[in-house]
Amino acid sequence: MSPSPKEQAQTEQFAAIYRRNQLPVMRSVERQVCGCDYGGTSWTTRKEADEIAGLLGLREGVHLLDLGSGSGWPALYWAETTGCNTVLTDLPFDSLRLAARRVIDDGLGTSCCFALASGIELPFSDGAFDAISHSDVLCCLPDKFAVLRSCHQALRRDGRMVFPVISIALGLGEADYQRAVENGPPFIEADMDYPKLLQRTGWVIDQCWDVTENFAATYRRLMDAEAGEVKALLDLFGVAGLAERQAGQREKLRAIDDGLLCREIFSVRRG
Repeated sequence: MSPSPKEQAQTEQFAAIYRRNQLPVMRSVERQVCGCDYGGTSWTTRKEADEIAGLLGLREGVHLLDLGSGSGWPALYWAETTGCNTVLTDLPFDSLRLAARRVIDDGLGTSCCFALASGIELPFSDGAFDAISHSDVLCCLPDKFAVLRSCHQALRRDGRMVFPVISIALGLGEADYQRAVENGPPFIEADMDYPKLLQRTGWVIDQCWDVTENFAATYRRLMDAEAGEVKALLDLFGVAGLAERQAGQREKLRAIDDGLLCREIFSVRRG
């Protein structure tokens, strides 16, 4: 299936962000915010990544599929810290190229491989993986139903999928809903809430917990970290560009604090 113009534009935008996030100033910010420096775009912190690794049972011999892997966070971190075998998938080729370079730099050898693939057209046999994860990815994809069905097919019968995702709070009025859409990730809108979506695609939810408070705290750390790197960021974005970036961050944080956006982690298995 060919991507829509909006999807193609998003892929190109993410590719540019991954390249930019390799710059020293952006990696410094990322270390302060998430405790890592892969140049990623998800809101997964190192603590959260360790918790997800435990839920997935990652260890040597476990085959993990990571969707929307970008430049490698947290999939490469898991490969290094748990010894699992990891397949990273995404569509921006540049991001996977950056992840492949990190594999070499970190000496991960043959424990990681890559597939340039969409989440709705995974090129793997049925039940190929013991575990699946994707970090703040579903909220950036339009066809969430197809992605979840594709993951269901790729996971073995007794495997597990764990993923954080950002969504629009339920029960909002029209104006607040529009604010949530404007300040959330691209394609944040969904036809139904995630519990219903998971049920309709054959998943059973074992655990679900709200991490919106942590999400807001991470966002504040981002703004504080960037405030300490103003000179380098001015060189990178320019005066007008940085002002626009900071204004956008303030609006997004307000949307979170006002209860318009939420972030949850789901641990699910095949039904």
